[in-house]
Amino acid sequence: MTNKPLTIALVAGETSGDILGSGLIRALKNHHPNIEFVGIAGPKMQAEGCKAWYEMDELSVMGIVEVLGRLRRILSIRRDINKRLIELNPDIFIGIDAPDFNLSLEGKLKQAGIKTIHYVSPSVWAWKQKRVFKIKRNTNLILAFLPFEKTFYDKFDVPCRFIGHKMADDIPLNPDKIAIRQQLDVPLNCRCLALLPGSRHAEVTLLSTPFLEAAQLLRQRYPDIHIVVPLVNEKRRKEFEQIKAEVAPKLDIQLLDGHAREAMIASDAAILASGTVALECMLAKCPMIVGYKMKPFTFWLAKKLIKTPYVSLPNILAGKALVPELLQQDCTPENIANHIIPLLEDDNSELKQTFLSLHKQIRCNADEQAAKAVLDVLEDVHCC
Repeated sequence: MTNKPLTIALVAGETSGDILGSGLIRALKNHHPNIEFVGIAGPKMQAEGCKAWYEMDELSVMGIVEVLGRLRRILSIRRDINKRLIELNPDIFIGIDAPDFNLSLEGKLKQAGIKTIHYVSPSVWAWKQKRVFKIKRNTNLILAFLPFEKTFYDKFDVPCRFIGHKMADDIPLNPDKIAIRQQLDVPLNCRCLALLPGSRHAEVTLLSTPFLEAAQLLRQRYPDIHIVVPLVNEKRRKEFEQIKAEVAPKLDIQLLDGHAREAMIASDAAILASGTVALECMLAKCPMIVGYKMKPFTFWLAKKLIKTPYVSLPNILAGKALVPELLQQDCTPENIANHIIPLLEDDNSELKQTFLSLHKQIRCNADEQAAKAVLDVLEDVHCC
């Protein structure tokens, strides 16, 4: 198989998928000199040699209204990709995240005799667990970032490979806080607090006020505290600035365009929205408070659907309450401040050691592990 020309099809639907896809392509090329990559790709995958039949931006749509507005186009793309791939008959198809698009496509391709891999597990362990049967039906293998995901799939006899998390590979085990503070122009000898109110409009709208009001309470206790707020893009920055002008116009903060990871490494503690950012904060060895608010009906529905005792990945990974989770009515400025004070006054050595242990657990060279998993499936194909 080493010398046989291979054709690998991939579909990535957003920036994170483009990063994973480019790393996977690079690792596969190191093992096999003669592979053609085709599909739906972003700029990073294309730079590694993937021929894009469609641009990734065609699938990068979030929100119910936005999806409905683009649904006809998205379904048209999926039909066309399905037709072209069945005609091409690639050696393997890899759907990178984007489960709403990829899982159905994988099912049709598998029925046509094409091996399929789904890269990045949907959160079936947390909610909508019946999706596991669709995954089992439509894929030959699923690549999981986290060990508890493989444990979940094993219960349902779904072929799954734990490959570790690419983010854990990218972040040093012991980040250099001093160097990052110098890079961001944060004073070296001060308490530093990061506020990360989220990357989505709804998150910034609902979380900025309690986060800022908590920061004001902390400034009263620590007059010299340095507050950094990284915003994911210009749109979120403008939304945050408007809320700050109303809620805390005199609060002195340092706004950053991006650099969320660096802000967490530089900080002594962080107040952040639930999501992947909590895992990134753990990897940055930054103590944190996880806060989250939703519209009342959405929160009621989420409580009915979610099957895990925790919502933040550090707690789920550890199987215990490592970091405080202040959700909905508990996400108040006073609660946030009261929980963050001990983190700002302690060296948090035991917590950071636990963070380090969890980091090592998921630091497995994910690109290389994913490539080996793909090649193992291909080996099975060519042995049959």
